[in-house]
Amino acid sequence: DWMIQRLRTAYGDVVVHEAASLARARQLLQALPTLDLVLLDLGLPDGRGSSLIGEILHGHGSAQVIITTIYDDDEHLFSALRAGASGYLLKDQPAEAFEAALLALRDGVPALSPSVARRLISHFSLPAPDCGDADCLTGRERDVLVLIARGLSVSEAAESLRISAHTVRGYVKEIYRKLGINSRAEASLKAGRMGLIRLE
Repeated sequence: DWMIQRLRTAYGDVVVHEAASLARARQLLQALPTLDLVLLDLGLPDGRGSSLIGEILHGHGSAQVIITTIYDDDEHLFSALRAGASGYLLKDQPAEAFEAALLALRDGVPALSPSVARRLISHFSLPAPDCGDADCLTGRERDVLVLIARGLSVSEAAESLRISAHTVRGYVKEIYRKLGINSRAEASLKAGRMGLIRLE
């Protein structure tokens, strides 16, 4: 209801269809001949909204898919953009800012919340990685990378290695710096490519 109100305030008397689940959204995709704009939440009762992006673009290639969510972490952001989303707006920003971002779409301005734009700039402003393989990591850093890549939390990794969580956080920071990464998902991929873990 909040998003529908933002659309109507921004664009006036537009035709809006709503779906509260992936299943209902798929029904609409089949039934509607055209779509101009899709505001897509990530947390839906029957799955992740990001799984729908490819289907939307396949059937409605001219539609703009704007993620509208509360999730502002790298994993959700970058996976949605890689899937084809053309914008990412956080629902906790003021209604006026949300509406202004929707209106700016008409002028070709990407719909990005300010904090999301800063995150993107920060991501691509990272210094070049010191290395790209396991040889540049110390033995302990490789141990930590393997555990983190397997999904262990910092505290679980610390317990496994019998060192403090503070020390593990220091290793993680150094690993990220050396490998030029900044998320657990990237750490898992790197560890797999280095042959340190097996990617399923």
